[in-house]
Amino acid sequence: MTMKVAIQGELGSFSHEAAGKMLPRATVVPCSRSAEVFDRVEKGSVDAAVIPIENTLAGTVAEHADLLVARNVFVQAEYLLRIVHNVIAAPGAQLKSVRRVLSHPVALDQCRDFFRRHPQIEAVPFYDTAGSVKHVIEKRLEDAAGIAGRQAGREYAGKVLQEGIEDDKRNFTRFFLMRRLGKNRDYHRLIPTKANKTSIAFKVKNVPGALFKSLSVFALRDISLSKIESRPMRGRPWEYVFYVDFLRGDDEPAQNAMRHLGEVAEFVKVLGVYPEA
Repeated sequence: MTMKVAIQGELGSFSHEAAGKMLPRATVVPCSRSAEVFDRVEKGSVDAAVIPIENTLAGTVAEHADLLVARNVFVQAEYLLRIVHNVIAAPGAQLKSVRRVLSHPVALDQCRDFFRRHPQIEAVPFYDTAGSVKHVIEKRLEDAAGIAGRQAGREYAGKVLQEGIEDDKRNFTRFFLMRRLGKNRDYHRLIPTKANKTSIAFKVKNVPGALFKSLSVFALRDISLSKIESRPMRGRPWEYVFYVDFLRGDDEPAQNAMRHLGEVAEFVKVLGVYPEA
């Protein structure tokens, strides 16, 4: 039976490309909303999901960070995808005839130099990168194109008018592969072999030195943090959740650090344990 993996966005999106790299033989199930992706994983209608969690230029995908804390899922792997933006139009189109280029606002923002060099072309925000290519080709828009990855061009039989138009060539998106966590929330059976990186979320108690004490549980055990970030806690104004990635798997020092953190933090959730990309 073929494995099903959910993504947010249309077929041909960067999430589709990442899913193909992480699970080459899986059937990709596109979802219009991020919440639907998590719903499908929790209900078991798909076996897994691939979601973008962070971009080197745009930062963390806030909605996905919030959903990882709120939902019953577990991260098993990460993948770093180089983001290459291309101008893609209907077959037969030429760049000199294009007057509008559609794409997701983040993609448009990452291609500012292209629009400076082509002042006659209007940047038009659209809900999805691959969706913009799909729209242009299905509607047979002769004066329009989309900005997306090559996967979108292949998916919708589009023509690449110009490739690699992103301003910064060191543009990467980090993707997570996540699966359903059992009702007992025991994630240990889901930890893959050679896992050497952990993502967690925690909230500190409102007392002096709380964050210092929380971070000291890692410093005392020589555990290196690769990321720390705070985000507002939904429904609780002016309270924050800290997101931390540290470079250890589920070994004894990590387990001791997590137990220690549980003593000084208000809540702790292990989001995933996986091999470092």
